[in-house]
Amino acid sequence: MRTGPTPETAAPLAAARADAPPLRRSLRGGLWGLGLAVLVLSVSVAVSVGAVAIPLGTVWGVVLDRVAPGVITPDWSAGRANIVWEIRLPRALLAALVGAGLALVGAVLQSVTRNPLADPHLLGISSGAAFGAILALLHTGLFLGAVTVPLLAFVGALCSTLLVLAVASFAQATSADRLVLTGVAVSFIVMALANTLIFLGDPRAAHTVVFWMLGGLGLAQWGHLIWPAAILLGAALWFRLVAGSLNAMTIGDETAATLGIPVARFRLTCFVVAALVTGVMVAFSGVIGFVGLMIPHIVRLVVGGDNARVLPASMLAGAVFLIWADIAARTLMRPEDMPIGIVTGLVGGAFFIWLLRRRLRG
Repeated sequence: MRTGPTPETAAPLAAARADAPPLRRSLRGGLWGLGLAVLVLSVSVAVSVGAVAIPLGTVWGVVLDRVAPGVITPDWSAGRANIVWEIRLPRALLAALVGAGLALVGAVLQSVTRNPLADPHLLGISSGAAFGAILALLHTGLFLGAVTVPLLAFVGALCSTLLVLAVASFAQATSADRLVLTGVAVSFIVMALANTLIFLGDPRAAHTVVFWMLGGLGLAQWGHLIWPAAILLGAALWFRLVAGSLNAMTIGDETAATLGIPVARFRLTCFVVAALVTGVMVAFSGVIGFVGLMIPHIVRLVVGGDNARVLPASMLAGAVFLIWADIAARTLMRPEDMPIGIVTGLVGGAFFIWLLRRRLRG
């Protein structure tokens, strides 16, 4: 493994990847295989552990029986089969999707803003998504069916993003640190408005919304997975296609412009796509902070600064991280289900302090 550059110093030339020695390419292929194996193992463990422990063999037996009925003779109870297939497996897959989505957004925001502290939570995007989701849950109702909450969450995330950009432009907060401060300020304002919606809403539903605001995956269902999966797949493909432009943006607007990139339009497009991904993830998991801040930094220490590798690796690492965070949330205070946002907040807060100290020394 080698230490890669930060987003501020990452090289924009993707041609360097083609000149990598065969041994290094083989090492990267081995790391990808190891990462995928860890992901599969993490999902298996997440389905296995809980108030009712289920052996890994039974877990895979239930999955195989549901995917290809008749291949294996069931030797488990119907209750255990329902726990595996209807409750824990959708929850583990939702954790993987949300972790991958938040890590992807964090990596993109750190590139287009040239700010290592950029994160959907710190820049107010998650707060805007929470505002839109709360508005749908407590006030407007599901007037568009199941798509209402994700749609309003996306609109809230987009409006919050545009508000951050407008305030930053008005206050002439063009530096990276000031942009984060602007995002934090807008986040506080938006969350205050969200809390006002909770205060004005039905008290009987407010408890559920408060728990949801702290982050939780307990409402995962198979029918819900299609939305985050589809949005994440589309966004990941598009960001992968523009990875070279993201590399150029990490150097500076002038460099990107000389390479023919429409800087303002490209940055706005990245923000819109990031808001879409964040809005959908928040709609199904609640507000989960610091995943987008931590994971891209850790990934860059392993794969370097080229976004063609950073983006997919961040998705993989984010999925694994959030699965294990959910395992901790379900087991640390069993049989109570701790909000996953508490776990990520504790880990992310410590990482944030370390990152600030590292930047100060640098």
